[in-house]
Amino acid sequence: MAGNAVVSVQHLNKVYQSGTRRVEAIGDLNFDVEAGDFTCIVGPSGAGKTTLLKCLSGLLAPTSGAILVNGHAVAGPPAEMAVVFQEYGRSLFPWKTVRENIELPLREKKIAKAERTRLVDEALAAVALAGAGDSYPWQLSGGMQQRVAIARAVAYQPKVMVLDEPFAAVDAQTRADLEDLMLRLWSELDLTVIFVTHDIDEAVYLGHRVLVLSSSPTRILDDVRVDIPAPRNQATTRIEPQFADLRTRIYRGIQEAKSAARVTKEPIKG
Repeated sequence: MAGNAVVSVQHLNKVYQSGTRRVEAIGDLNFDVEAGDFTCIVGPSGAGKTTLLKCLSGLLAPTSGAILVNGHAVAGPPAEMAVVFQEYGRSLFPWKTVRENIELPLREKKIAKAERTRLVDEALAAVALAGAGDSYPWQLSGGMQQRVAIARAVAYQPKVMVLDEPFAAVDAQTRADLEDLMLRLWSELDLTVIFVTHDIDEAVYLGHRVLVLSSSPTRILDDVRVDIPAPRNQATTRIEPQFADLRTRIYRGIQEAKSAARVTKEPIKG
């Protein structure tokens, strides 16, 4: 594992095989994420982003290569990692209260009741839902439900938080609020964040690094450092010339990936 890397992806390859049909989703993927990084991952549709996330979180075994978290090979969900999915409605149990939903992974860790209560209270306060513990998910707005999903991850006290397009299903204003929430939690809790998104502007606003993926079979096309200073602000950061330059660079990379994918799929003439 290179340097201060918390997550190291080494020659990751993933092939889906069904009978005679073979689909190589991830070709040869290599990157490290250092402690305290906020790394965003973007790419065209079908670039293998979700496959990569499932491999990172130990939900899917790679065909070859390895993923290391704190130097240990991932063979199942890493104890140091929490995952937040896009479809918050499916990850929350509607018959359990907000507090009970957040407590679930803490119960799995055999944490004592008093400590569970403290961790849940702190997590709810962190996402500005201190008064919602006794509510049910179905009584909350979509944005509030996603805050509950984030609070559950925070209460777990992870070293690494992985998020799979977590704000794609909410309205624009709620999305902006959740983006700022993530930046605050990342800073206050000293997290290492890997954030998968299809939104280029979101990646530039949140990330301190953006990895641009090729079309399947996935490889790294570009590794973009985002040097926009903190604190970032929705009203001013997005109109800075540097923001526009970075957005254009990433957009062009994704368009090139799409063009390359179309060329490889065209039949050979002659």
